[in-house]
Amino acid sequence: MSPAALHIWLIEDNTGFRRAVKRVLTGLAGVSEVREFENCEGALAAAGSVGARLPDVVLLDVGLPGMSGIDGIVLLKQLVPAAQIIVHTVFEDDDRIFRAVCAGASGYLLKSASVQEIAAAVVESPRGGSSMTPRVARRVLEMFSKLAPIQKDYGIAPRERELLELMVEGMTNKEIALQLGLSVHTIGAYIRNIYEKLQVNTRSGAVGKALKERLV
Repeated sequence: MSPAALHIWLIEDNTGFRRAVKRVLTGLAGVSEVREFENCEGALAAAGSVGARLPDVVLLDVGLPGMSGIDGIVLLKQLVPAAQIIVHTVFEDDDRIFRAVCAGASGYLLKSASVQEIAAAVVESPRGGSSMTPRVARRVLEMFSKLAPIQKDYGIAPRERELLELMVEGMTNKEIALQLGLSVHTIGAYIRNIYEKLQVNTRSGAVGKALKERLV
């Protein structure tokens, strides 16, 4: 995907917060357009419109009026399966986090994070960047690690396993590149290979599968 093509949808009923995030996003390189919605119903109607430009990333609140954000994730993934859907919310209870990830969310950010941190995570998510608030990521890893392991051979090479271990530790692409003495571009290529071998589309999916099946 070309960074210049990045199209983002914000689904948030808090007007002030939504506009603040949009203002920061539109000032970032690699963002071509940011579209706003107050609820899931409006976004779903837009996604179903003939000729509509579909989003690359959706930043979605959980506590929305009308349809809940988690229900919205399921329907959005049906209409826009390739989109990265990132939840942003004040809630951090395990049940809500787990349901969002199982519904198809590729990230979970808390509103306690700064607007700049949220915007940066949104832009990096299609390129394999981390899109989880650190303490939420730890809880997701703990939840997945409690699941019964299913041992499989995915053909993960030693270097890919090393990189996967660093992903499990919550390191960003840039931090991994510095740790391994490689370029960020090379790290991105490794991550894409890992996704393909594990048959996942997101960083959280790769980390969850690695823990569940004890690949690291």
